[in-house]
Amino acid sequence: MALDWSVSFFVVTILAVVLLGLSKGGFVGVGAISLPLMALVAPPIAAAAILLPILIVQDLVSVWAFRRDRDDHLLRVLLPGSVVGIFLGYLLAATVSTQVVLGCVGVLSVVFGAYRLWLDTGGRLATTRDLPEWVGSLFGLASGFTSQIAHAGGPPYQMWVMPRRLPRDTFVGTTAIFFAITNWVKMPAYLALGQFTATNLLTTLVLMPVAILSTFAGVALVRRVSAERFYVTIYILMILVGVKLIWDAF
Repeated sequence: MALDWSVSFFVVTILAVVLLGLSKGGFVGVGAISLPLMALVAPPIAAAAILLPILIVQDLVSVWAFRRDRDDHLLRVLLPGSVVGIFLGYLLAATVSTQVVLGCVGVLSVVFGAYRLWLDTGGRLATTRDLPEWVGSLFGLASGFTSQIAHAGGPPYQMWVMPRRLPRDTFVGTTAIFFAITNWVKMPAYLALGQFTATNLLTTLVLMPVAILSTFAGVALVRRVSAERFYVTIYILMILVGVKLIWDAF
């Protein structure tokens, strides 16, 4: 699938970037649908490369907004594994076909959406609080791997962090810093994959103002809006989009 600057392409990509901005602004999790949405209208690796610089700029806003709210110990546990996971994700993307990557994005979208719906309807995470810290590095590895493939590192990260019941702002701030560092580490991998083409970078530049405004909107709204129905709608949509991507791949 070639990159096509059609009306439908920009409608879908603008929606994806807005959701990404809301996620970076504090609606944690909803941005995971952004890459699956874009994969409907663009090759998945190219879509990921278009979104990566946007993620990094949005990270600056969210990290600044929550810069005093973080758990440094959790970051020290998770980040080394994340680096290893990113490298493994790069190896996968470099050695398999686009269709396989599309299928992986679809599977991750279905799993993430189902996982979040399960949590939101009363499901409980198995506690990881008493596990050795090296296990946390494995969760970091899984988060880095899925982040490299589909910018969807949330579930493994949350499985390690959420049972610790951090205060809301500390959770948002720690999450912002973890994924800000993770996204910078992903840059060389996408460069090695040859995805920072002139077309991809120009698309990123066109979408950047939307990304910045939606991130500030997320920061402003996260403390004022009850988002339960919004989350449920997003996660159901994630499952449907994931099924479509799997169908297209296979």
